[in-house]
Amino acid sequence: MLHHDTRPQATDRPSRPRPQRSNMRWTIVGFSALGLAIAYLDRAALSVALPFMSKEFEISPAIQGLLLSSFFWTYALFQIPSGWLLDKFGPRVIYPIAVGWWSIWTALTVFSTGVVSVIVFRLGLGIGEAPVQPANVKVVSKWFPRKERAFASSLFDMGQQIGTAVSVPLVTFFAITFGWRFAFVLIAAVGVLWIIGWVAVYRSPETHPRVSQAELDYIRSDQGEMVEQELSGEKKPWRDLLKNNQVWALTFGYIFRSLAGAFFLTWYPSYLLNDRNFSEEDFGLVGAIPAIIAIGATVLGGIVSDRMLAAGLSTNVARKVPIISGLVLSACIGFSPFIDSNLVLMIVLTVSSAAHSFAGAAILSLPGEVADSPDTVGSIAGFQNFGSQVGNLISPIAIGLFLTFSNNSYVGPMIFAAVSCLISASIYAFWVRIKPVKTLDEVAALRPENTENHA
Repeated sequence: MLHHDTRPQATDRPSRPRPQRSNMRWTIVGFSALGLAIAYLDRAALSVALPFMSKEFEISPAIQGLLLSSFFWTYALFQIPSGWLLDKFGPRVIYPIAVGWWSIWTALTVFSTGVVSVIVFRLGLGIGEAPVQPANVKVVSKWFPRKERAFASSLFDMGQQIGTAVSVPLVTFFAITFGWRFAFVLIAAVGVLWIIGWVAVYRSPETHPRVSQAELDYIRSDQGEMVEQELSGEKKPWRDLLKNNQVWALTFGYIFRSLAGAFFLTWYPSYLLNDRNFSEEDFGLVGAIPAIIAIGATVLGGIVSDRMLAAGLSTNVARKVPIISGLVLSACIGFSPFIDSNLVLMIVLTVSSAAHSFAGAAILSLPGEVADSPDTVGSIAGFQNFGSQVGNLISPIAIGLFLTFSNNSYVGPMIFAAVSCLISASIYAFWVRIKPVKTLDEVAALRPENTENHA
């Protein structure tokens, strides 16, 4: 007996609004940017305060280089353990612990009585700040599809330029007005406020109450291989990273990039004040210009990289073009000692800093692009940032030695920075290899059961 189907047909169904896609990922990356800004404000504060501290403690150029480098000793040493901790416990737990730790050591700097005590406080600061960059990379890899990762990385990476830029007028003002110690107390208090916000806001995208299913699907849309491994429960042994040549490519690429970039974090204030005879007031007004321009350059680099990927270019090309072009242009810093005009000098330094930052977003997206498993992204980021800190550690000491043995000439340090940029560009061009994008549908089509059905 035939039954008449009384169910409403497709044409009879009332139209339903499509579920809205939430945008919580942008709030999350905003908190990451703020965390990095506070970290760079903390670490750059010493370089800005150092001309004032060196008068009080009578510190020679060679010892100043040692002080500026000391932060990076523990910061570099704890990069790889930090990446492992982030993969094991996640950014929600590790990130606020790190900020709390470094805020304590920043505040302790007010009790400095000489070189030894400053070094001790900087070593403590370095331990606390070690997880910050691997945490941000891990956050972006979890919260963003690959097609948005370079731009998202540029947003959180803006934090380093913001923190560096703010440190120049802020620390200079407080050092002149209240003494350099007051600035460190204020910076430590900002870190405590960030912790409160992060604990209240951060969750993983899968469990976040303000993330819609549409946003979760979008985040995973081009993470096919990663999602499949996550769902299958497949784990990659951590020791395999030591045999992965791409891990070492990222590490060495960042070592040479940081050999140049560390100048702006360490010797830059002393260069303008002591070698180029800027007054303290003039430095407070114009010293932050390279860092401010670099903020826009960081974002532009991320936009360019993601737009290239969206235009159909391979991930390899879309990531490498901003990296290589930025690093090559950044080598213009080598012309600085031969420029007489301070105006032209500031233009060249600004171009170098901006080009260096233009490459940054694509570089920071690389751990998520080369990782074989979502469980290793934090660890690979730890290796990469370890390379960064090796460069940051070597650079200020090398510059201090250059100055000591060349009658305070900056010719050697600036050429050293330029050559480092070019070596870094070569590593990213010829050694680093980036996986192509695969969607969930493409990965599903390659599964054995689907291949058999197709046959």
